[in-house]
Amino acid sequence: MRFEVSQAEIKQANVPHELFLTNLIGNHILMAVGLGGLAGSFPWVMAIIPTVSFSILGYTLWRARRSVERDSWYVMCHWQMCAHRSRIFMLMLSLLMLAALLGWVGYAYGGMMKEAVLALVAGISGLPVMITILVLVMVESDALYNANEAKLPNWIVARFPNPDARIIPDDDAPD
Repeated sequence: MRFEVSQAEIKQANVPHELFLTNLIGNHILMAVGLGGLAGSFPWVMAIIPTVSFSILGYTLWRARRSVERDSWYVMCHWQMCAHRSRIFMLMLSLLMLAALLGWVGYAYGGMMKEAVLALVAGISGLPVMITILVLVMVESDALYNANEAKLPNWIVARFPNPDARIIPDDDAPD
């Protein structure tokens, strides 16, 4: 649905999506590739990526809670969308960290081969996290576009109804 909102509200509604995309693309893709070269000599350097990510995701959740009280309805809805996706991504990252921990335990105490542990961790959690990142980049890019078009998905409008919101008829909607 398309709503009548000001340009200032549109700019504010872009912020959560830009922050989330920066985390996904800048942190999880670009920084992972950049730090991957150092990981052979300094394996703990890769801990920077989840640390930065959980910090950004935590800020997003905190800011979404605050947006209920301080932002306009339209801006608040966009923060809530990003908070919802942040929780999904935090779950996936937590599964990755759990798989890495279990792999380390299997290697250190269970006598598993290093290659077997790497294959299990990458297959069980690494691949699903990469697919999740890809899907979230596409979904968030669409959400950023819709924020610029003053649009909200129906599920967020149903979850956070606003009887005072002015809906603008969509020209490209099917008849």
